[in-house]
Amino acid sequence: LVNTESNYCYGEGGAGTYSDGKLYTRSNKRGDINKVLQVFVNHGAEPDIAIDARPHIGTNKLPHIITSIKDTILNAGGEVMFDSQMTDILIEFGKVKGIEINFEDKLYADDIILATGHSARDVYELLHHKNILIEAKPFALGVRIEHPQEIIDTAQYHCDTRSEFLPPAYYSLVEQVGARGVFSFCMCPGGIIAPCATGENEIVVNGWSPSKRNNPFANSGTVVQVTLDDVQGYDPLRMLNFQSQIEKLAFEAGGGNLVAPAQRMMDFVNNKLSIDLPKNSYLPGTKSVMLDNILPEFVSQSLKSALPLFGKKIKGYYTNEAILVGVESRTSSPVRIPRDKETYQHPQVRGLYPCAEGAGYAGGIVSAAIDGINCANAILNAK
Repeated sequence: LVNTESNYCYGEGGAGTYSDGKLYTRSNKRGDINKVLQVFVNHGAEPDIAIDARPHIGTNKLPHIITSIKDTILNAGGEVMFDSQMTDILIEFGKVKGIEINFEDKLYADDIILATGHSARDVYELLHHKNILIEAKPFALGVRIEHPQEIIDTAQYHCDTRSEFLPPAYYSLVEQVGARGVFSFCMCPGGIIAPCATGENEIVVNGWSPSKRNNPFANSGTVVQVTLDDVQGYDPLRMLNFQSQIEKLAFEAGGGNLVAPAQRMMDFVNNKLSIDLPKNSYLPGTKSVMLDNILPEFVSQSLKSALPLFGKKIKGYYTNEAILVGVESRTSSPVRIPRDKETYQHPQVRGLYPCAEGAGYAGGIVSAAIDGINCANAILNAK
C-alpha cells in the first residue's frame, strides 16, 4: 500500500506539497518571512497570505503552486531528477565530491545542501554508516484528535451557530504535566486526518485542510515531549528507532491496510475500550483499540492528565464525541545533523550543508524555506 520511494512525503516538493500549506512561523529572527511568502504569491497563492496572521494555502491548491515553483527552477537552468535516490555521498580528504544515485550514477559537486526531510531514514543510516557525525534529538509523540467542527466553533465564538462570515474556529493548547509538556500541533479547522506513512508496516497520521476549510471536522496533533532520557543509550539513531517501533505497533493494532488504531477521548482517559467509534475523516478506516497498548506509558499518562485540563480551557473539548487516532509521530526530526553556526557546514565534512527539517533546524514550510535560503547564502559567502 505504501511505495517507500514515492509517497505523500517524498517527491516534488517533499512532505510540504501534500500538507495543507500552513505558513505560520515564529522564525522571524532567522530570516525574511515576507520574502518566502512572496515566492508563494508569485507562483499562484492568494495575495492575502502576505497579510494574514495565520497564512494558509490549502491542500487542494498547494501541489499546483509547487509545480509552478519547479517550473521556475527549470526555466532558470536548474534540473529536477525524479526516480533518483541518493545512495551514497562521495567524500575525499574530508571534502564532498558529489553523490551516488540509484547505486550507479555519479553526480559531482563542490557543495551539497542536505535537505532530505525528517522521514528519509535511509539518509541518517547512510551518514551513520559512513561515520559522519549525527546526534539523537528530542521529538514529540502522541495522537491526532478530531472533533466535530461545530463543537470548536461554539466554544471559540461563544455562539450556537457560526456565522457564514466567520472562518472555522482554530485553537492552540498547551499544558505542563509534571516536567513534561503536552501541546496541540498543526491544528486543521475544517480538515481531514490523512495517512502519512513512508515505510511498510507502519501507521503515521497527519492533518490537512483545503483552502476553504469546509469539512465538518476539526483535528489537531496532540503530542507529548519525548526527551533523550526517555530512551537510554548512546546510539544516535535510538530516538529514530523508538519512533519506528511505535509506528509499527500502531500498524499491528490497526490490522493492516493502513487502518488506524483509535479510541474515544473520554474512554481513553477512563481506560475503557470504545464500543464504537464516532464518524471521522480518516478514509482508510479506524479500529477501536486500547491506545495504551501502543503508546509508551509516559505518553499515555501525560495525555490522560492534559485532556481534561484542555476541556477547562475550551468548553466541550473534553468529550466522547472526540476521537483519538494513532499515531502522530513526525512532528519533528528525531535526529540532528550538526553544523557550524557560522559556515552552516558539517564539522567533519567540508562542503556538506545540513539543512532544514530533516537536519533538525526547522519545523515547517516557512522555517525550512528560510533555512534553505540561509544555507544557499552561506555557500555564496564561502566563494
